[in-house]
Amino acid sequence: MKAHLTDLLFAAVGQLTNEVNLSQIVIDRPKLIEHGDFSTNIALVLSKILKKSPRDIAQLILDQMPKTEYFEKIEIAGAGFLNFFLGAHSHQIIINQVIEEKELYGKNQIGQGKKVQIEFVSANPTGPLHVGHGRGAAIGDSIARLFEFSGWEVTREFYYNDAGAQIDNLTRSVKARALNISPENQDFPEEGYRGDYIADIANAYLAKSSLECQGQQVQASGDIEDEESIRNFSIAYLRNEQDQDLAAFKTAFDVYSLESDLYKNGQVNFVVDTLVKEGHTYEKEGALWLKTTDFGDDKDRVMKKSDGGFTYFVPDVAYHLDKWTRGFKRVINEQGADHHSTISRVRAGLQGLNKDIPLDWPEYVLHQMITVMKNGVEVKISKRAGSYVTLKDLVDEVGCDATRYFLSARRADSQLIFDIDLAKSQSNDNPVYYIQYAHARIEGVLNQWGGDKKTLGVSKDYAFESLAEKKLIKRLSEFPEVIKQATDELAPHQIANFLKDCAAELHSYYNDSKFLVDDEVTKLARLSLIYATQAVIKNGLALLGISAPEKM
Repeated sequence: MKAHLTDLLFAAVGQLTNEVNLSQIVIDRPKLIEHGDFSTNIALVLSKILKKSPRDIAQLILDQMPKTEYFEKIEIAGAGFLNFFLGAHSHQIIINQVIEEKELYGKNQIGQGKKVQIEFVSANPTGPLHVGHGRGAAIGDSIARLFEFSGWEVTREFYYNDAGAQIDNLTRSVKARALNISPENQDFPEEGYRGDYIADIANAYLAKSSLECQGQQVQASGDIEDEESIRNFSIAYLRNEQDQDLAAFKTAFDVYSLESDLYKNGQVNFVVDTLVKEGHTYEKEGALWLKTTDFGDDKDRVMKKSDGGFTYFVPDVAYHLDKWTRGFKRVINEQGADHHSTISRVRAGLQGLNKDIPLDWPEYVLHQMITVMKNGVEVKISKRAGSYVTLKDLVDEVGCDATRYFLSARRADSQLIFDIDLAKSQSNDNPVYYIQYAHARIEGVLNQWGGDKKTLGVSKDYAFESLAEKKLIKRLSEFPEVIKQATDELAPHQIANFLKDCAAELHSYYNDSKFLVDDEVTKLARLSLIYATQAVIKNGLALLGISAPEKM
């Protein structure tokens, strides 16, 4: 409908001037239905060109507009805005299209099958997933779902930092617990991990347990002095636990990449050698530095420390070179805000490799911190994790659906307060309950009707009259545009906001209307409208990885 209106306006404007191109015709969606379904300021844009007042130009455009059955009226408003109101025929088309397409409604092929790799969560295998990882999972997986819905070939990827000092600390922590050294003991590693999960790993290790991790069997030797076995078993144990938590969170990955592999296959050394060869490094104070200032960074960065170890961003550069080599011309990384400083360093390293990688590659979505509240008090500690609230804590407390909604319902770059009491409440104040209840409420009406849903559809001689109906239809028609914008802006919170507004309009319509009326045409039209609404709500919830219950 929006595209059709753009064509009509372009044709009308073309009768007045040839100095306007199609991209200058901007059509907006007024927030209030009283201002129409669509609005444009093209008359204001043309006022300088035609040397006339915007209202006079708006009238000239109206005079040139081809006749169309899609709009019941067109108004000139304010300084010269044109407001368009959909007519009965358009309402019929919108509802019938949703019913016909169902789970395909809103889907597009903008991606044209092009490849995109989306990396998210990427937790170190040193402990249970915390709520920040959960937010990354909710946002990253929803972005992936949006891209799939928009015709992209999506690869979800998880990157494990299974090398370096943190893994050494994990190994020493498990070994200490295996030796019955408690976290309170002065002999416990100063930088060690103190959560109860370390004792769980130590006990499993001593019992010579065997577990499967990503298709491989890992056997604990039980030897306290065998640090290599402790390391491998501890990593596998935590990776396995993280996988289980993510599965419970309806989050799956296509590819798992390991930092350790980048050292084993020589990728890290290749990156360092290439940067040296390309002249982007220098030695100072016994360390090897990368001239990141040549690529826009505020200061140069150490690549290789004086002790011979690499700084953390070097394997990140190697990992992203691997992504590029695998053919991913578009890569999106969803990470915590603490990774902000990594962006310039990784991009600088990639530019220095002289591989024709774009300046702004990869793309980043950074999420802010989360504060968990319960009974009006901030919750900071999980006993098992020792120092933070885990994702499993939230899922066990409020369920997967509520957790996913609350973690993705705000802009990623805004701080988030997760109110456990609100997430558990069965009230209109709880947005996920409010949305799911709208879906279930519609199913209740359709069950009470008892007819064949395949017969639903709006007849050509029926016109919706009430303001509530028109607002709901307008909202349904916006869904494909919301999908496109949320995908373009990597912003799944826009889907959450849309669903909340759509549910509000459904509940308002439900409370003010009767559906099972005697007049058959009216009854089928109203049932068709709520059936279409149910399909849109279900599609939107699926994009957030949330279920659409039929009973509540």
